[in-house]
Amino acid sequence: MIQKLMIVGGGTAGWMTAAAFCHLFQDSALQITLIESEAIGTIGVGEATIPHIRYFNERLGISEHEFMRATNATFKLGIEFADWKQIGHSYIHPFGEMGFPTKHAPFYHYWSRAKRLGASLSADEFSLAAQMARLGRFTYPSKKGSGFLSNFSYAFHLDASKYALFLRGLCERNFRNFTRVEGKIEHVRQDSETGDIIGVTLGDGLTLSADFFIDCSGFRSLLLCQTLGANPIDMSEHLPCNSAIAAPTDETYPNVPYSRATAHAAGWQWRIPLRHRTGNGFVYATDFMSDSEAEQLFDGNLGGEKLADLNLIRFQARRMDTSWRKNCVGIGLSGGFLEPLESTSIHLIQAAILKLAELLPGHKDWRAESEQFNREMADLYEKIRDFLVLHYRVTERADSEFWRYIKNMRLPDSLDQKINLLREAGIVDTYQHGLFLEASWALVYFAQGGETAALHHRTCHLTDRELVEQLKNFRDEIANNARGVAPQSELLDQIHEGTVTEQWPQSAMSLYGVFS
Repeated sequence: MIQKLMIVGGGTAGWMTAAAFCHLFQDSALQITLIESEAIGTIGVGEATIPHIRYFNERLGISEHEFMRATNATFKLGIEFADWKQIGHSYIHPFGEMGFPTKHAPFYHYWSRAKRLGASLSADEFSLAAQMARLGRFTYPSKKGSGFLSNFSYAFHLDASKYALFLRGLCERNFRNFTRVEGKIEHVRQDSETGDIIGVTLGDGLTLSADFFIDCSGFRSLLLCQTLGANPIDMSEHLPCNSAIAAPTDETYPNVPYSRATAHAAGWQWRIPLRHRTGNGFVYATDFMSDSEAEQLFDGNLGGEKLADLNLIRFQARRMDTSWRKNCVGIGLSGGFLEPLESTSIHLIQAAILKLAELLPGHKDWRAESEQFNREMADLYEKIRDFLVLHYRVTERADSEFWRYIKNMRLPDSLDQKINLLREAGIVDTYQHGLFLEASWALVYFAQGGETAALHHRTCHLTDRELVEQLKNFRDEIANNARGVAPQSELLDQIHEGTVTEQWPQSAMSLYGVFS
């Protein structure tokens, strides 16, 4: 039986892993040790999340209001994409459904048909979450199963470093099966026959052993890659951005419940409004823009004074060929990285944690479990990669060498087939398992100028006039509902001041599975 579990590295990945395993295995004999060194910094800029984090916190019994106060969190209803289709154009990719439910066909078929008729209707006008975001308003989704207020969700903007500290506090206060060790690993010990990791030696000479190891050492991938020889699979052919600069600024946006991603000549810039500051960063491709050019562009687009020096981050879009090798699993940056365009970094950590907790064997022969874990993680990375590349490829921009490269580069076969089906048949090929669902694919594709040669026959029960009239009426009804919601700042003030009683909104567990 696995009796000793060792987590190497802290940060968001390490402490999410520790908190989850401490909570989920608190009634077992499993002993959990986390090793981290204060001398080793963390990336710490993963400030935007997707709604699945609600499932993670709820699974661990974490109070949402306590979590928000500890991390200076604000609500997030989606992401605004500015200048992606063309300079001057923007849309919001919201959390939730687009349009109204119908027994005939998915809503995007009606919307795309109306666009072909010349109707001036933006895709995000048919999302209550997007319209609330534009107006700076927020309310919890309704617990009832139908209506405007039940078909959207929400996530958070948060201080990732404070989230790690919050989870560390939970582990150290609440779980007797947990130990944190301060120190820097100098040597990794392996079994001479099997090659399994059996322990580590720290700089002060302390030797620690375990049965199973989780590598949260970041881009170094100390255990999974450096020790066990996992090989990175390069995805930069399709995602050429390989650098980021980041810095917080002092301005706040109390009524901006959405992130912003603004496209530039060789990448894009993020803005993430927290309670006490704003997170900013610029992701770019060094083949098309120098560091000095990126810094100049970044500084010229900041809305306030920097609170810290620029943090330069080099990366490569990649995943390991095996996330679970021998008796070690890589979680977080040690297992792979995809740029944060759709705020998936923390979700990839969460998905790996919960899948490993599901598969963690009670024996020493874990070939079946590791093969299943590796298949699911590879599939998750590749489907997210495809969705990110969609943002770059479906665009009218060709105003720089970067955008012309994207327009002509070879697509992954899976994405090429998906776009071709949309273009020729107007149909989203839905996943059986996938993070981004049909509504998200349709919204991004059509909002960024994607065309379709087909009109779905299942919309033909409406005449052209009836179709456009119904869509306009529905759009106006959504706008009226959004205007009736209070500003986000009112609820945030009550939460952060502790003057509102916490109410569990619609359960995240009922909405989001690990890989759904």
